[in-house]
Amino acid sequence: MAFHFTDDNFKQEALSSELPVLVDFYADWCGPCKMLAPVIETLATEYEGKIKIGKLNVDEAPDTAQQYGVMSIPTLLYIKNGAVVNKTVGVSAKTEIEQVLNSL
Repeated sequence: MAFHFTDDNFKQEALSSELPVLVDFYADWCGPCKMLAPVIETLATEYEGKIKIGKLNVDEAPDTAQQYGVMSIPTLLYIKNGAVVNKTVGVSAKTEIEQVLNSL
């Protein structure tokens, strides 16, 4: 199951993670986000123990979204060793996301 990131836990859980991290910035009212949600859940299961995969609701965590310049959703941030190494905006195919995850 995908991890739930918040403004309060983002630094510790995403930036200080020993594993690479994929953060899905989303909102409950966002149609494309709902299309991407099952893909994120599937990847979270498939990559468990290898990559921390989670979601951050931009309505509940506006500070983190603003800090990373998230202007439209869904936005996927790929973080390794505390730094953003890749960013995609919009719905991505599972295979595209897997290519980036495998490069981490």
